[in-house]
Amino acid sequence: MARNAEKAMTALARFRQAQLEEGKVKERRPFLASECSELPKAEKWRRQIISEISKKVAQIQNAGLGEFRIRDLNDEINKLLREKGHWEVRIKELGGPDYGRVGPKMLDHEGKEVPGNRGYKYFGAARDLPGVRELFEKEPAPAVRKTRAELMKDVDAEYYGYRDEDDGVLLPLETQHERQAVMEAVERWRSEKEARLSGEKEEKEEEEEEQSIYTVQDEECDEESREEQEGEEGGHAFIAHVPVPSQREVEEALVRRKKMELLQRYASETLLAQSQEARTLLGL
Repeated sequence: MARNAEKAMTALARFRQAQLEEGKVKERRPFLASECSELPKAEKWRRQIISEISKKVAQIQNAGLGEFRIRDLNDEINKLLREKGHWEVRIKELGGPDYGRVGPKMLDHEGKEVPGNRGYKYFGAARDLPGVRELFEKEPAPAVRKTRAELMKDVDAEYYGYRDEDDGVLLPLETQHERQAVMEAVERWRSEKEARLSGEKEEKEEEEEEQSIYTVQDEECDEESREEQEGEEGGHAFIAHVPVPSQREVEEALVRRKKMELLQRYASETLLAQSQEARTLLGL
C-alpha cells in the first residue's frame, strides 16, 4: 500500500488527476465502431481517420523512404481505409448520411482514382515497387478483325487496277520500259543470229576440210602412180564404176548395224515388227 501511495503522489499522477478534474483528457477512439452510440462522435472519429490517412498518403509520396517503410505505410493506409468503412457503416446505422454511396472517391496526388486489386490499394511510391508496377500496365487491346462484308466495302474498280492510268504517270513509264525491252530483245536476236551464222560457217569449213579415207591427199602422187600403172599394164588406167562410200557413211552404217544387233538381242518381236514397218514406210 505504501508503494501505491508513493505512486499517487508523483508529479505525473498529480498532473493526470488535474486533467481529469478539468475535463481536458484526450478521449481515445474506440477500437470497434459498434461501441459508439452517438452520431456526432462517430462523425468525429471518421474525420480523425481521414486526417490520419491524408498525412500518411503525403508521407508515402517520398520514394527515398525505402521499400520496407513504403510497404508499411501502404499497409497502414489500407488498414485505416477499412476502419473508415466500418465507421461509415456505423454512421448509417445511427441515422447519418451514407458516405459509401455519396462520398468522394479516393484519389492520389495526381488527382487520379487510386487503383487496387480486390480491395487493396497502392499509393504514391508504392505503385513503383517491384511486382506492383506490372499490375498497372494495361495489356494491349487485341486487334479487331474485320468481317468479309466490311472488307468488301473497300473493293471497287480502283482495287482491280482499272484506274491506274488516270493519274497520267503510269503510261509514260510503261512506254519507256516497253521501248527498252524491245531494244534489248532486238539486240539479243541479232547476237544470236550472228553466233548461229558463224557456227554454220565453221561447220561448213570443217566439212570441206574433212576428207575421205579412200582419197589421196597429194594430187601429184595420184598422177605419178597413174602413169606407173599405165606403163605396167600397157597404158590402161583403173576406173571405179561403183560409188565409194566416205568415212562418215561408213561410220553411220556401223552404228546402224550395231543398233539392229541390239534390237534383235533385247527387243521383243512386236517391237521389231513395228520398227520394221516404220523402216518400210520411211523407205530405209
